[in-house]
Amino acid sequence: MMPADKKYEENAYVLDFLQRGKSVVIKGREGPMVQALGEDRLTLLELLAMENQDFETGEKVKIGKEGREKIASVLGKLTYEELTPEARASLPSVAEDLVKDNEKKYVAYLNDLQPLTPRLHALELIPGIGKTFMKEIVEMREKQPVAICDDVQKRVGLREPAKMMAKRIVEELAGDSRVSIFVKK
Repeated sequence: MMPADKKYEENAYVLDFLQRGKSVVIKGREGPMVQALGEDRLTLLELLAMENQDFETGEKVKIGKEGREKIASVLGKLTYEELTPEARASLPSVAEDLVKDNEKKYVAYLNDLQPLTPRLHALELIPGIGKTFMKEIVEMREKQPVAICDDVQKRVGLREPAKMMAKRIVEELAGDSRVSIFVKK
């Protein structure tokens, strides 16, 4: 029996597709490989694709136990360093699409993030949010919580919040941050 908190990704976003790839996770395993970003836990994954399938960068694929159409199996987790150069290059835009597709979840972070220390607020860990924007966002959400990314843009002038959150996700995946706000360790 699995522990209740052990969650598996149901969907993933394609970062790179190798028609004839060698597995990084399972030595000696070869075949059509997909490097992907898990939708729920932001896990970097290596997937074995079914034969004769094609994938677009950024495409959302089913990887849960039920309803797989193009993926044969999830081979395992990857580190940022194990990603192909193509997967690394596509990560920022794919992460931004993921944030936009799950906008309510990510906007909730803007409404919920709290101070980490007396001098540092978790909002300030998101690129582009300094002390000024942080104070404005905190004041804004006290009056009325944010519903969508456009709210933040309209109400405090923060440009492209989805892109900023995606940038932070990439930093966390790359291991460039001590504190993780989006990526589950």
